[in-house]
Amino acid sequence: MNIPNHIVLFPDGNRRWAKQKGIASLEGHKQGYNNLLDFSEWCKNRGVKVLTAFGFSTENWNRSKEEVNYLMKLLEDCLIDNLENDNKEGVRVRVIGQRDRLPESLQKAIETVENATAKNSSLFLNLAISYGGKWDILTAVKKIIEDKIPAEKVDEKLFESYLSTAGLPAPDFIIRAGGEKRMSNFVLWQAAYSELYFSPKFWPDFSEQDLDEALAEFDRKTRRFGK
Repeated sequence: MNIPNHIVLFPDGNRRWAKQKGIASLEGHKQGYNNLLDFSEWCKNRGVKVLTAFGFSTENWNRSKEEVNYLMKLLEDCLIDNLENDNKEGVRVRVIGQRDRLPESLQKAIETVENATAKNSSLFLNLAISYGGKWDILTAVKKIIEDKIPAEKVDEKLFESYLSTAGLPAPDFIIRAGGEKRMSNFVLWQAAYSELYFSPKFWPDFSEQDLDEALAEFDRKTRRFGK
């Protein structure tokens, strides 16, 4: 089977899943994060090398203060609690996004986990926290201007070196759970030639079998890159 090298994941539908179950929406987020940990393991076992998952978007700051605070604490706790397992399984963790907007304790947790997993190589797990595709592109443009790089020197390769995903291969495959069919301001530049897969299932219900069905769909694709 042709396995994608880099998968981008939209783990969408946590709140709707919780509502369907008649439980608090915050519990949906917790279950969703647990499923992300399982998904990472499934990907690693199938030979995927890079997984970039949407954890919190630049637009999510507009949610209620209670929900935002809960998500920040959930991310912090999960990063630290899963550190031992990351090292055991060879998972390297990195966070992309607006770090300066995050609580100081979460920033410290991110730094701790990134440093502790830096030499792991079984799976590269990118967590996008306070990330937006437009923000990523605009930040790259500003850095290029600050570095006073002449316009004639700016090509796709150079531009990509200024994105938050610099050094990583372009995503081959984008999986979005939750039934929505849009990019929602995520990896807009990077996804130029990614194959897209949309699942109607809310993210907490997305199973290992669902991943295999998605990978089978990817395997049937003929990637032409415009040729």
